[in-house]
Amino acid sequence: MRKRSWGFVGVGLLVALLLAGVVSNYASSHPDGLDSSLLEGCTVNADHEITGGSCPAQQAKDHELADSPLADYGVRGVDNAFLSTGLSGVLGVLLTFAVGGGVFWLLRRRGPAGTDDADGAAREDRQPAGTTG
Repeated sequence: MRKRSWGFVGVGLLVALLLAGVVSNYASSHPDGLDSSLLEGCTVNADHEITGGSCPAQQAKDHELADSPLADYGVRGVDNAFLSTGLSGVLGVLLTFAVGGGVFWLLRRRGPAGTDDADGAAREDRQPAGTTG
């Protein structure tokens, strides 16, 4: 990859880390459209707990990974909510970047048949323009 490409990737990664680590803490805590539609027909209190009525949200169960270290947009064991949310966002960005970078690296290394160069150029009988073989 050229230096210019690495700079672009680096700036993009820094922006993603900033958004995930800081700006994510200012996202709305109100339920989104799906959550709101699942609560239709029920009455809820100020803590968004169902207190009466009948709605699909009453059938909800905990996710299988509810006890994982990054569940509920936070890091288990970190008591500061701002730090916990920011840290989980940063870890998520880094993990996604690592997995995505690894996949692209593997795909680039394989390349199309008949190529051996890092830039994917074929090595088949290269001759300067204007010459015949």
